[in-house]
Amino acid sequence: SCTVKTCWMRLPSFRSVGDALKDRFDGASRVMVSNTELEAPAQRNDAAPHRVPRRDRYRFQLRPHNPDHKSPGSKDLVYLEPSPGFCEKNPRLGIPGTHGRACNDSSIGVDGCDLMCCGRGYRTETMFVVERCN
Repeated sequence: SCTVKTCWMRLPSFRSVGDALKDRFDGASRVMVSNTELEAPAQRNDAAPHRVPRRDRYRFQLRPHNPDHKSPGSKDLVYLEPSPGFCEKNPRLGIPGTHGRACNDSSIGVDGCDLMCCGRGYRTETMFVVERCN
Protein backbone atom coordinates (compact mmCIF):
# COMPACT_ATOMS: atom_id res chain seq x y z
CA SER A 1 0.00 0.00 0.00
CA CYS A 2 1.06 3.62 -0.40
CA THR A 3 1.25 4.60 3.25
CA VAL A 4 4.80 5.95 3.31
CA LYS A 5 5.15 9.63 2.56
CA THR A 6 8.60 11.15 2.07
CA CYS A 7 9.09 14.90 2.46
CA TRP A 8 12.23 16.95 2.14
CA MET A 9 13.09 20.57 2.49
CA ARG A 10 14.13 22.51 -0.56
CA LEU A 11 16.01 25.76 -0.93
CA PRO A 12 14.25 28.70 -2.55
CA SER A 13 15.36 29.72 -6.02
CA PHE A 14 18.72 31.42 -6.37
CA ARG A 15 16.97 34.58 -7.59
CA SER A 16 14.77 34.88 -4.50
CA VAL A 17 17.74 34.33 -2.15
CA GLY A 18 19.72 36.96 -4.07
CA ASP A 19 16.83 39.43 -3.97
CA ALA A 20 16.43 38.97 -0.21
CA LEU A 21 20.16 39.50 0.39
CA LYS A 22 20.18 42.58 -1.84
CA ASP A 23 17.25 44.07 0.11
CA ARG A 24 19.10 43.52 3.38
CA PHE A 25 22.32 44.90 1.89
CA ASP A 26 20.53 48.06 0.74
CA GLY A 27 19.06 48.48 4.24
CA ALA A 28 22.29 47.74 6.15
CA SER A 29 23.14 50.19 8.90
CA ARG A 30 26.41 51.32 10.39
CA VAL A 31 26.88 50.33 14.01
CA MET A 32 29.32 50.80 16.87
CA VAL A 33 30.25 48.09 19.33
CA SER A 34 29.89 48.88 22.99
CA ASN A 35 30.73 46.60 25.88
CA THR A 36 27.82 46.05 28.19
CA GLU A 37 28.36 46.35 31.89
CA LEU A 38 27.21 42.89 32.83
CA GLU A 39 28.17 41.86 36.30
CA ALA A 40 30.25 38.77 36.72
CA PRO A 41 28.18 35.84 37.90
CA ALA A 42 28.27 35.36 41.64
CA GLN A 43 30.24 32.40 42.90
CA ARG A 44 27.90 29.63 43.89
CA ASN A 45 28.52 26.40 45.68
CA ASP A 46 25.92 24.51 43.69
CA ALA A 47 26.90 21.40 41.79
CA ALA A 48 25.59 22.94 38.54
CA PRO A 49 27.81 25.73 37.20
CA HIS A 50 26.22 29.08 36.37
CA ARG A 51 25.61 29.45 32.64
CA VAL A 52 25.51 32.76 30.81
CA PRO A 53 22.42 33.00 28.60
CA ARG A 54 23.23 32.55 24.92
CA ARG A 55 22.23 36.12 23.97
CA ASP A 56 24.63 37.57 26.59
CA ARG A 57 27.53 35.24 25.84
CA TYR A 58 29.73 37.80 24.06
CA ARG A 59 28.97 40.73 26.38
CA PHE A 60 28.72 43.45 23.75
CA GLN A 61 25.94 45.43 22.12
CA LEU A 62 25.57 46.87 18.66
CA ARG A 63 24.45 50.48 18.81
CA PRO A 64 23.55 52.49 15.70
CA HIS A 65 26.26 54.91 14.59
CA ASN A 66 23.52 57.52 14.09
CA PRO A 67 21.54 57.87 17.34
CA ASP A 68 18.39 58.72 15.34
CA HIS A 69 18.31 55.21 13.86
CA LYS A 70 16.82 52.17 15.58
CA SER A 71 19.00 49.41 17.00
CA PRO A 72 19.57 46.53 14.57
CA GLY A 73 17.53 43.37 14.86
CA SER A 74 18.84 39.83 14.79
CA LYS A 75 18.27 39.54 11.01
CA ASP A 76 19.54 42.98 9.98
CA LEU A 77 22.82 43.38 8.11
CA VAL A 78 25.22 45.77 9.83
CA TYR A 79 28.71 47.10 9.19
CA LEU A 80 31.34 48.67 11.45
CA GLU A 81 33.14 50.90 8.95
CA PRO A 82 32.26 52.07 5.45
CA SER A 83 33.66 50.24 2.44
CA PRO A 84 36.63 51.87 0.71
CA GLY A 85 35.77 53.90 -2.37
CA PHE A 86 36.21 52.12 -5.68
CA CYS A 87 36.53 55.29 -7.77
CA GLU A 88 40.10 56.27 -6.89
CA LYS A 89 43.13 54.02 -7.25
CA ASN A 90 44.38 52.52 -3.98
CA PRO A 91 47.21 49.99 -4.54
CA ARG A 92 47.47 49.22 -0.81
CA LEU A 93 43.91 47.83 -0.85
CA GLY A 94 44.17 46.42 -4.39
CA ILE A 95 41.64 48.88 -5.84
CA PRO A 96 42.51 49.75 -9.46
CA GLY A 97 40.11 52.72 -9.67
CA THR A 98 37.79 53.39 -12.57
CA HIS A 99 39.78 55.99 -14.55
CA GLY A 100 40.23 54.94 -18.18
CA ARG A 101 37.80 52.04 -18.10
CA ALA A 102 35.18 51.51 -20.79
CA CYS A 103 31.58 51.96 -19.68
CA ASN A 104 28.14 51.56 -21.21
CA ASP A 105 26.37 54.95 -21.36
CA SER A 106 22.95 53.34 -21.83
CA SER A 107 23.22 51.05 -18.79
CA ILE A 108 21.91 51.87 -15.31
CA GLY A 109 23.83 48.93 -13.81
CA VAL A 110 27.37 48.68 -12.46
CA ASP A 111 28.80 48.95 -15.99
CA GLY A 112 26.96 52.24 -16.59
CA CYS A 113 28.95 55.44 -17.06
CA ASP A 114 27.07 57.37 -14.34
CA LEU A 115 28.08 54.90 -11.64
CA MET A 116 31.49 53.85 -12.94
CA CYS A 117 32.75 57.39 -13.60
CA CYS A 118 31.77 58.55 -10.10
CA GLY A 119 30.36 61.86 -11.30
CA ARG A 120 33.62 62.91 -13.04
CA GLY A 121 32.02 62.85 -16.49
CA TYR A 122 33.00 60.65 -19.42
CA ARG A 123 34.07 60.88 -23.03
CA THR A 124 32.10 59.12 -25.76
CA GLU A 125 33.97 57.67 -28.71
CA THR A 126 32.52 56.28 -31.91
CA MET A 127 34.60 53.63 -33.65
CA PHE A 128 34.09 52.17 -37.10
CA VAL A 129 35.44 48.64 -37.41
CA VAL A 130 35.76 46.83 -40.74
CA GLU A 131 35.95 43.07 -40.54
CA ARG A 132 36.20 40.44 -43.18
CA CYS A 133 33.52 37.84 -43.05
CA ASN A 134 33.58 34.41 -44.70
